[in-house]
Amino acid sequence: MIPGWAWCGTWMPGIRRRLHSRRKRASKYRWDRAGRLAGKHTISRGTLSSLGLHRIHEVIGGAMYVILGATGHTGSVAARRLLDKGKKVRVMGRDSKKLAPFVSRGADAFPADVLDTDTLSRGFVGAEGVYVLIPPAMTLPDFRAYQDQVTESIAKALEKGGVTHAVTLSSVGADKPDKTGPVIGLHNMEKRLAQIKGLNALHLRAGYFMENTLAQTGIIKSFGMMAGPVRADLPLPMIATKDIGVAAAEALLRLDFEGQKTQELLGPRDVTYTEAAKIIGTAIGNPGLAYMQLPDEQVIQAMTGMGISRNMAELLCEMSASLNNGYMKPLEPRSAKNTTPTTFETFVEEVFLPAFKGQAASA
Repeated sequence: MIPGWAWCGTWMPGIRRRLHSRRKRASKYRWDRAGRLAGKHTISRGTLSSLGLHRIHEVIGGAMYVILGATGHTGSVAARRLLDKGKKVRVMGRDSKKLAPFVSRGADAFPADVLDTDTLSRGFVGAEGVYVLIPPAMTLPDFRAYQDQVTESIAKALEKGGVTHAVTLSSVGADKPDKTGPVIGLHNMEKRLAQIKGLNALHLRAGYFMENTLAQTGIIKSFGMMAGPVRADLPLPMIATKDIGVAAAEALLRLDFEGQKTQELLGPRDVTYTEAAKIIGTAIGNPGLAYMQLPDEQVIQAMTGMGISRNMAELLCEMSASLNNGYMKPLEPRSAKNTTPTTFETFVEEVFLPAFKGQAASA
């Protein structure tokens, strides 16, 4: 049971009478023939019976946005952006302690595991819009199975919670049904959410995370070089995750999408790993820093040595192969709509360099 939530074990007629008396203040809500509180949000009796009266009043009291994965790279930015705009925000995550900073700013914390469908659905009730994603789990022996389990849990929770608008974290390449490693799970997520009647979904198909280069800090320190499975000369639409969070928040504020829509987010410009190495090298005082493409098996051995499961390492190599051969690529030409502001140089200065110095100091 979630702390702070009063539990009503059975349906109480008094709740219906009190809600009826508030019609003038919330005229867009009504009881439909199925006994559901209907309007912009449709809420079943079963869901209402699990809520205390004060929480039901919160549901009909005004616009509220839910951020799943609020302690992550994109979710935290989306939550802060909405709070900065003076909006009501419910932050969801596994660790209530990590949600505390948002509570201090006025957010409603709702601890939940993504595989706990019932808890998720209660957290989604009353949302004007919801931001959802599949959290990373780099050590699992079958990451794809985990992705599909999370997708099903989120989909059922969105439906049960009466959500009408959802923004998802997807990826460039999610249009492809195979050969893209972990991105296959995002393809499946988009397809599954399309099956939910009445749900309008915007899938943010983000480019290559600039934060992926943070995995290079140990390699640089140990070997004086950067290395990985991606081609050195491959132009990548690198994007800072904070820009994805901002885009998610702005999409929730607008809610101008109907049906199933996709939007690519491609960073400010394409960057190769050769260029990335030069930019990083200059920042860390090693202007000759170079990047080398490695064979998949060597990459897999290195990843498993870092604690990543072999299954996940193989999926990442499969994704890299699809990037290298052009199978996985943006569908849209670069435009003002899909171009985001944070440059790789700014990312290195604000994120990579502090992380690199911190690791070097602790070594």
